[in-house]
Amino acid sequence: MVVMTVGLPPFQALVDAHWRDVARLARALAGPVDGDDVAQRAWEKAFAAYPGLTSAKNLRSWLLTITARCATDVHRARKPQRPLDDAPAVAVDGPDAAAWPDPNLWQAVNELPERQRYAITLKYVGDLDHHGVAAALDTTPAASRRLVSDALATLRRTLGVDA
Repeated sequence: MVVMTVGLPPFQALVDAHWRDVARLARALAGPVDGDDVAQRAWEKAFAAYPGLTSAKNLRSWLLTITARCATDVHRARKPQRPLDDAPAVAVDGPDAAAWPDPNLWQAVNELPERQRYAITLKYVGDLDHHGVAAALDTTPAASRRLVSDALATLRRTLGVDA
């Protein structure tokens, strides 16, 4: 027997409505190599948590927050958890910016500090407002605005674009 919370659409309707947004954000945050895995992991987590939701309000933001957190998990897994003094240094590559449209822009985005990179990606690729970005990054809307503003200023400087 399937129990649905009042107001929630069937999960398949949620997937149909938002799969492109989840896939696009996952690829933007994790890159073309890990993007599909991040999107899949996000849908799995959303499916597991869906029966416990009590409101259908902001389902898109809820999904994109899960996607951003899954991408964060992938980035954290790439980093060594503790320094190894006797181990040789190993370079860990992020997304290949050359494979994306406008590679100079994406290279500059990849070089931003992590929180700025996530904030600007959630804002412009995920199309979240500052409340949604703040929820995804566990911060305030004011801090979200600042992160996006700082990221834009850095990108303008790096790319030589006048505001």
